[in-house]
Amino acid sequence: MGHLGTLLFLLLGALEALADVCNIPEVDSELVQSLGQRLLPWMDQLSLEHMNPSLYVGLRLSGLEARDKEALYLHSLKLDYQQRFLGFASSDDNSDLQAKSSMGQLALYMLALRANCEFVRGQKGDRLVSQLKRFLEDEKRAIGHNHKGYPRTSYYQYGLSILALCVHQKRVHDSVVGKLLYAVEHDHRLHQGHRSVDTVAMAGLAFTCLERSNLNPDLRNRLLLATRTVQERILRAQTPEGHFGNVYSTPLALQLLMSSPVPGVELGTACLNARSALLTSLQHTAFQNVLMISQLLPVLNHKSYVDLISPDCLAPRVMLEPATVTPSQKVPEIIHVMLEVPSVWPPYSHSISVPAGSSLEDVLKKAQELEGFTYGTQASLSGPYLTSVMGKEVGEHEFWQLIRAPNTPLQQGIADYRPKDGETIELRLVFW
Repeated sequence: MGHLGTLLFLLLGALEALADVCNIPEVDSELVQSLGQRLLPWMDQLSLEHMNPSLYVGLRLSGLEARDKEALYLHSLKLDYQQRFLGFASSDDNSDLQAKSSMGQLALYMLALRANCEFVRGQKGDRLVSQLKRFLEDEKRAIGHNHKGYPRTSYYQYGLSILALCVHQKRVHDSVVGKLLYAVEHDHRLHQGHRSVDTVAMAGLAFTCLERSNLNPDLRNRLLLATRTVQERILRAQTPEGHFGNVYSTPLALQLLMSSPVPGVELGTACLNARSALLTSLQHTAFQNVLMISQLLPVLNHKSYVDLISPDCLAPRVMLEPATVTPSQKVPEIIHVMLEVPSVWPPYSHSISVPAGSSLEDVLKKAQELEGFTYGTQASLSGPYLTSVMGKEVGEHEFWQLIRAPNTPLQQGIADYRPKDGETIELRLVFW
């Protein structure tokens, strides 16, 4: 190594030593266990409709253990997911959007295998890898050589799929990675209305994995610079309360910040503020969505999805016991929620009566029972996703936005948001 090379090596080492690290101090163990206990009832739901590999990944990276439930859950995932996705692979209709939108679930399934220290292997494993790579190639073509198009699903699923292949040491072509790099470098069509922090965080996790694994060596400099761009963008999105974007995008943002210290980016104070904001949210039971819980639990154990490159499956974990629930003797209060849909003709407006504590999904179900209202959903990574209202299907790059009157977009989905008495909820069709 010449003098210049030696100097550069020493300089990079010094910069790494000066890199500000995102450390999350220990959180009360009882609080962490109570969070883990919220996953246990979901692990008893073993139908394909309800299973989500993210639960298994979150628990394995959490320092918590649900021994028999974990083993049965992974076994059920293997049986049902392989049958489902190998069925997609044998289908002649590879352009089916529902199959493509399920690729995020396949990516999470592959993360679940790594969380158990397994690699995809054998003929079936090779077919699943090929299917995920084919999905990425199709999305690359949809974006276009001039980057003027969109992925048919989302950049979130695009980044998640690259990450899943990376932790299994499966290389994707530089041109596939290049589309995600370009999107981050040019802040290109990443927002999709409400998922910008989640999306850039997932992209950053994929870049970090690729850089550490050296799977695309010709892109290393771009990967490092793009990771720094992601860090800076997440830090700029921090709210006065301390969240990155909002409370639900903060866990994934912290996973990225914890896994990728970058010289010159101040992380310490920002991460401490985010921790305080999360603790406040936890004490107010803001975290009900199991996907968000599964993304938060690794953070509280100082882990991220990038740790699935080389998971420690022998580390001791604390056994989880189901929470004891005391049945309530009180008759539930009835509340009244005004449901409005101005995006259809004639506009829909009706007062719906439901028990207090009901979710917005319960309100929609009740409205449908009363007739005059219809809706449809599709399973997504974060819960049921509203796809149609009053017969109006979402078009390409449209979604049904949930608004609390007069004009406050909801951060939660229909299964998680619980309206209060007298609220007006508007379902608004918007374009992104």
